[in-house]
Amino acid sequence: MHLALFLTLSGLHLGGWRHATSSHADPMDIRAYASLARKAERAALDMVFVADKLAIDSNYGGSIEATVTSRAVGSPEPVTLLSALSVLTDKIGLAGTISTTYTEPYHVARMLGAINHYSHGRVGWNAVTSVSDSEARNFSCQNHLEHAERYARAEEFIEVVQSLWRSWQPDAVVRNREQGVYALKDHINPIYHEGQHFQVKGPLTFPPYAEAPPVLIQAGVSERFSDVASRYAEVIFPVLTTPARARNFVSDFRQKIASAGRDPSKVRILPGCVPIVAETDSLAKEFQAELDALIHPLAGLTFMSGSMNHDLSQYPQNELIPDLDSEIRGSRGRFVSLVAEARARGLTLEQTARSYARDLSFPSFVGSPTTVADQMISWVDETGVDGFTIIPPNCPASDNLFFDALIPELQRRGAFRRNYDGITLRHHLGL
Repeated sequence: MHLALFLTLSGLHLGGWRHATSSHADPMDIRAYASLARKAERAALDMVFVADKLAIDSNYGGSIEATVTSRAVGSPEPVTLLSALSVLTDKIGLAGTISTTYTEPYHVARMLGAINHYSHGRVGWNAVTSVSDSEARNFSCQNHLEHAERYARAEEFIEVVQSLWRSWQPDAVVRNREQGVYALKDHINPIYHEGQHFQVKGPLTFPPYAEAPPVLIQAGVSERFSDVASRYAEVIFPVLTTPARARNFVSDFRQKIASAGRDPSKVRILPGCVPIVAETDSLAKEFQAELDALIHPLAGLTFMSGSMNHDLSQYPQNELIPDLDSEIRGSRGRFVSLVAEARARGLTLEQTARSYARDLSFPSFVGSPTTVADQMISWVDETGVDGFTIIPPNCPASDNLFFDALIPELQRRGAFRRNYDGITLRHHLGL
């Protein structure tokens, strides 16, 4: 299987940062991230993955107060973090999130193109559309783009970036001192892009790293996401809650890839999962219960409000969660089904939010290293996913057991590599 590590110092579980075993490291300390990335590199993971959001959630109650008092906030800007990690690691892939809604293609092509040189071909770009009005208001807008419009922009954005990466041919630079010719003019070409959202002449200001361009990653599960990702993505990070849902999604998505004229075997599907690992199954369940007990009542509500792009403070917490289908303007693929299932189970808004705070709808694999390895291998065998994006519930205790016990167990069974046999991210992923 292929494995990516979600690079975080606070963990995914919204109570995890409060646990006694959790790190006290400054969330802006590059040394802490570098240490974690090097640990993942020693374990031969495919890549580390840096998520991003362009605002502190302020959807719940119209301010950031409930967010900052209930859950961990604050994380590094991905591009600068990846730039540092490119010279602090040697082989592991380095993937980061950049919004196609609140940046420009030329910036992204230059920044990631440069880091791809620094890292010798280890960069991946998670192209997201962002989710909320909170983010829009940091970029001179009052409201976030609607779902269809932001995916149309994302599709064109990706096309421009990839065209810019191709604007230099591999043999363009000759550095002929005798003739005074630095580069072949016919091998460096403007792209002359004229589209609905972007007008970009090009070319890029420097040649691409010829051996391996950045890997395009996308995250989501909605229909519009699948349409775009089937045409462009090389790795996807979907939210797949059960093996049955994963099996259906994988089958449908690979068919979409084939319909788009691409080879389905050349796209890696790495859903998120939350491994809660302890020495024994019972200790792992106890640890999960300890984390759950630390969830602040508002943690899930603020996170859901931000990701839905809808203020949940206006609804009674102790009543059945309302039908929000028409209100969800943010991450629809994740929350339309989540709300429908919660209503079918008769859950209140408070119960739904608390359940969401445990795993953000990702599957949790709970138990000893042997048990969790069983669960991971079973998912891969039964569903057709290519592996996982590992999202620790808290750090560093969860990371330590994952690297020191779970990875060796997967390696012992032949389910994961013991060493790298190449140095580029494309090589690790088999792309």
